[in-house]
Amino acid sequence: ALYLAGLCRKVYMIVRKNYLRASKVMQQRVLSTPNIEVLFGHVTKEIVGDQTVNGVILTDDKGQEKRINIQGFFVAIGHTPNSEIFKPWIETDETGYIVTRPGSTKTNIEGVFACGDVQDKIFRQAVTAAGSGCMAAIEAERWLAEQK
Repeated sequence: ALYLAGLCRKVYMIVRKNYLRASKVMQQRVLSTPNIEVLFGHVTKEIVGDQTVNGVILTDDKGQEKRINIQGFFVAIGHTPNSEIFKPWIETDETGYIVTRPGSTKTNIEGVFACGDVQDKIFRQAVTAAGSGCMAAIEAERWLAEQK
């Protein structure tokens, strides 16, 4: 979220729990960054768009739904890949991990990138997730530049 905040006007950080599990220093950095909005107690119900992402529908812990207009979606989730929502479109392996091209974060859909534990079933470490997150951000930035 912090890296994306340097590239985007607005970053929504969707957190399933009502708290962050990162270190206090990292929590404070995220919470004090003006263009990051943390949405606690929310889950992603649906990503909206035909050829490109243009929105996300979230459900809060009270069952209320809301739509947010967005232009991109990055996934960073816990130890078990919570990729079920993507399976109709994005290729996953037999254990639910999103499949990416070797040496890349590109998925089977142009303009959609996967990083972190949702696609890394070997290392599953914060440092490797951060590295692949950086890779995905760079690849997304290059892809967006090519679209202009």
